[in-house]
Amino acid sequence: MVFSDLFFLFVFIPAFAILYIIGSLIDKKWLQGNPVQNCRVRNWVLIMFSLIFYSWGEPVYVFLMIFSVFLNYLAGMVIDKQKRHRKAALVLGLIANIAIICIFKYLGFFAQTLNDIGIQVSVPTIALPIGISFYTFQSISYLIDVYRKQSPAQHNYFNLLLYISMFPQLIAGPIVRYSTVQAEIKKRKVSTDDMAEGIFRFLCGLGKKVIIANQLGEVADQFLKNGLADITTTGAWIGAVAFTLQIYFDFSGYSDMAIGLGRCMGFHFNENFDHPLVSKTVTEFWRRWHISLGTFFRDYVYIPMGGNRRHQMLNIFTVWFLTGMWHGASWNFIIWGLYYGILLVIEKHTILKVIDKIPTFLLHVYNTLIVVIGFGIFYFTDFTRLKQFLKAFFGQTEVFHNIITTTAFTDRLLLWIMAIILVMPVRQWLISRTDRLTMTSPTLNANIKFATKLLVSAAILIVSVALLVGATNNAFLYTRF
Repeated sequence: MVFSDLFFLFVFIPAFAILYIIGSLIDKKWLQGNPVQNCRVRNWVLIMFSLIFYSWGEPVYVFLMIFSVFLNYLAGMVIDKQKRHRKAALVLGLIANIAIICIFKYLGFFAQTLNDIGIQVSVPTIALPIGISFYTFQSISYLIDVYRKQSPAQHNYFNLLLYISMFPQLIAGPIVRYSTVQAEIKKRKVSTDDMAEGIFRFLCGLGKKVIIANQLGEVADQFLKNGLADITTTGAWIGAVAFTLQIYFDFSGYSDMAIGLGRCMGFHFNENFDHPLVSKTVTEFWRRWHISLGTFFRDYVYIPMGGNRRHQMLNIFTVWFLTGMWHGASWNFIIWGLYYGILLVIEKHTILKVIDKIPTFLLHVYNTLIVVIGFGIFYFTDFTRLKQFLKAFFGQTEVFHNIITTTAFTDRLLLWIMAIILVMPVRQWLISRTDRLTMTSPTLNANIKFATKLLVSAAILIVSVALLVGATNNAFLYTRF
C-alpha cells in the first residue's frame, strides 16, 4: 500500500481516522487523570493500522519487523539497566540489526560479487522487505542514543513498536530519531492548526508525487529505459534532468505526506528536504537533501570515527561508501556514493575556500550539472547501459538532437515550468510577501492564507484523483531502497 493510492486515500485513511477519533474520545474520558500517558487507545489504533499498512503487500515480513523491534527492545533494556554489560548489549544489538539488513538486502549482492571474481557460490533469491533500510537505521539510532544516555530506554515494548512501525514514516522515512517523538508517544495533543497544516502538507506531498513526479517519470523512462538504444545527446540530458526532478518530487513528496500525517496525529517529525536543487555547491546540496540520512551518518559514523579532527578524508569516504551501499545492493550505488565523496573532498580544498569570489549563477550551474550526472549514475544498475548513457550525455552519439527530444519538452511544457518553479522556495517567498502586504491587518493575513491553502488543497486533490484513476505504476522510488 502506498500513500498515493485511491484505496489509501478513500478507505484506509477514513477508517483509520474514525477509529483514531474514537480512541481519542476514549482516552479523554478514561485517561484524563493520567498525566504520564493520555493516548493509550490511540496508540493501539495506530499500531494496528501500521501493521495492516505494512503487511498489505508483504504479510510475511511484518513478522521480521516485529522480531527486530523485540531484539532492540531487549538490547535497550539491558543497556539501560546494566552497568557492566551495557557495551556488550549495544554491540550485540548493532550486530543483530546489521545482520538483518545484510541478509535481506545484501546477501545476494555479496554472493554474486564472489561469483564475478571467480569464487563459485550459490546466489540466494531473497525479496527485499519494504522499508528495511529506514526502520533498521531508526533501531540503530535508538540503541546508540540510549547507550549515550541521550534518550531513555523505552520500557514498554508496544511503545517501541509504535515508534518503529508508525505507518507515516515506515517505508520511506524520514529517519525519525527516538528523541524526536519519545514524549509524544506517551502524551500528545492535536490542535486545529496542527490538523489544518497536516492535511495541507499531506496534499502538497500528494501533488508532488502524482501531478509532477509520476509525469516526469514517464519522460525519464522514455529516454533512459525504453529509448536508450538510439538516444541522442539532448535526449540523454532531458532524460537525466527529468529523473533528477522526478526523484526529488517523489521523495520530498513522500516526506511531506509523512510529516503531514504525523502532524495530524500530534507527532512533529523533522524536515527531510530544504530545496536542495537550488544549492550552490555539492556540500550545500547534501545538507539540504535527505537530511535525516545525512545527520544519521554524521552523528553515528563520521563524528565517532574522528570527524574533522583526524583521518578526515578516510571518514568522508567511509560515510559516502556506506551512503551508496544504503541506497541499494548494486555497484552503481557504491560508485554514486564515492562520486560524491570525491567531489566533497575536492570542494573542501578548492571551491569552498574561494566561494565568495565565484558568481552565484556559475555555482548554481556547476551544482546542477554535478547532481544531474550523479542521478544518471544512480538510475542505471546495469554498467553497459550506464556507459551508453554517459557516452550520449557527453556528446558521443551519431545524432545530437531529434524531434522526439523537442516534443518531450514542448508537449509537457507546463509540467517542466511547474517543476522548475517548485524546486525553489516559492512558498516561503509567498508567505513573506503576504506578511509584508498585510502586516497592519493580522485578520486579513490569516484569511488570505486560509483561503489560499483551501483552494490549493482542493485543486491538488481533484487533479491527483483524476490522474490516479486507472494509474498502474504509482510506487514511490525510495520504497525499494
